[in-house]
Amino acid sequence: MKKHINFCRNIVKSSYFLPLTSLFFLIVGLCTTNRVFANNAVLRSIFSCQAQGLGGAIPTVKVWYQNGTNLSFIPTNEVIQRVWIDDISQVTLDFDGPMCVNIAGQETGNCENSAATVIHMRRIPKLDIPGLPPRIDDSKTLLTVITEGGGKRKLYTFRVIYGDGMPEYNTMAVFPDPPSSSENPCVRIDL
Repeated sequence: MKKHINFCRNIVKSSYFLPLTSLFFLIVGLCTTNRVFANNAVLRSIFSCQAQGLGGAIPTVKVWYQNGTNLSFIPTNEVIQRVWIDDISQVTLDFDGPMCVNIAGQETGNCENSAATVIHMRRIPKLDIPGLPPRIDDSKTLLTVITEGGGKRKLYTFRVIYGDGMPEYNTMAVFPDPPSSSENPCVRIDL
């Protein structure tokens, strides 16, 4: 007479089943989580004084073809008053509110009632725009932003770098400087 073996019951009762199953799901979870976090490096942050170049270096912002890059002044409670971009042939600009933009010496938009707090930049294939002077270095451009908040105006400059491949982040947020005098995020960098 044949004895029927209940294979499933024997596996579940095995002393190795639960630890091995747990280890398998832990490894799958860690591999999946790391990949998700690597692909979603959402935020880069910078203090206001660093973004103004007071540390002696111009901050960089990267833009890619696949996704736009946001430059957010929301944490500073500052409103963007005016924006200049030196090379309009490879990057587009959009804003979350009325905005005054100077493109190649021409002002467009609402210059009296600017209320934007975020600049959305997106890399586009290089356009041949008549009248633009030739650029020596086509790998970057300069973005200048004037903001107002708390009765003070601030001037920010960013070196915009054109990236290839997958985006590394999608937002750079400008934060207020730390209130403590012992922390100095804008130590001067001599280059």
